[in-house]
Amino acid sequence: MKRVLFTLLAAVALCCLTGCLCGNAGWENLFNGTDLQGWTKLNGNAEYRVENGEIVGVSTLNTPNTFLATEQEYGDFILELEYKVDEGVNSGVQIRSHSTPEYKNGTVYGYQCEIDPAAYCGGIYDEARSGWLYSLNDVPQAQTAFKRGEWNKMRVEAVGESVRVWLNGKPTADIVCDKDMSGFIALQVHSISNEELAGRTIRWRDIRIKTKNLEQELSPAIETIPQRNHIPNTISSREAAEGWALLWNGEDM
Repeated sequence: MKRVLFTLLAAVALCCLTGCLCGNAGWENLFNGTDLQGWTKLNGNAEYRVENGEIVGVSTLNTPNTFLATEQEYGDFILELEYKVDEGVNSGVQIRSHSTPEYKNGTVYGYQCEIDPAAYCGGIYDEARSGWLYSLNDVPQAQTAFKRGEWNKMRVEAVGESVRVWLNGKPTADIVCDKDMSGFIALQVHSISNEELAGRTIRWRDIRIKTKNLEQELSPAIETIPQRNHIPNTISSREAAEGWALLWNGEDM
């Protein structure tokens, strides 16, 4: 009897272990929890440091937007992270972004998943280029996702021309855009001009990414918020399913 019981317990333990391993299969940690290896600072002079297994960005006077960027670039991926932000601090998470000498002397540009407690968190802003791609001003169902003074979990699914964002399990953005199909990921500390905001922080932790076998992890189609298509003269598969049709192909009559 003891031998049978031991065998059963071992089998249960093995199943649990296998389940944990399968659940994390293919995920890579972008932050090792101890230092900023694999990251580089761009544009400004705001401070980034590591505390208690968290990356801490510090608002700093008289410096432009500052970014902590991955040294590696990513194309299709699922990104997950948690963040906590002080009141008055504007921030964001760059995806598929770039910094090149020929574009505004190296200014970071590209898609940004917005973090702004003064407005709405979870939209998509095109940093240093064309502005809002997905504002939450007319998406009330997404405006309540952010939790003030608490840790918030962000999930980004970027596959092909589709970029979708969730905040604390609620969908907050859904765009179709082909401006950038790959680039680095970066954490932003926004510039400030108010002395009272100096020293306020934003914290990130549990930053992980998956780049292979994404079909196993992709979320179902979003139906609760609208999709915004930024590719001229095209109809997305979701738009077609909703009954939209293209009347002009942009090329001829």
